[in-house]
Amino acid sequence: MYPHERSLVQRLASAPFALVGMNSDKSPEVFAAAAAREQLTWPCFFDGGGTDGPIATRWGVRGWPTIFVLDADGVIRYRDVRDEELARAVDALLAEMPAKEGRK
Repeated sequence: MYPHERSLVQRLASAPFALVGMNSDKSPEVFAAAAAREQLTWPCFFDGGGTDGPIATRWGVRGWPTIFVLDADGVIRYRDVRDEELARAVDALLAEMPAKEGRK
């Protein structure tokens, strides 16, 4: 998924959009190596080697990858969308923002 996520981050660099990752590799060192190899430019957090880490536990993550797409109010609007479906979900939420916030 990294190539698609990378293209989404690049395409939306000037938009009110943020991608945040959570990783559960076996160790922080394995995670850091993967992040460097995959050229991850967005914030990613190490959550400790499985679905029992504090972030995964709080968000009810049971497997990987789990994707949450939140709107500007922090409400989960989509879950487990990938690739083009993920891009469409993000684009739909961005399209809602001007009307919702009264911007043109």
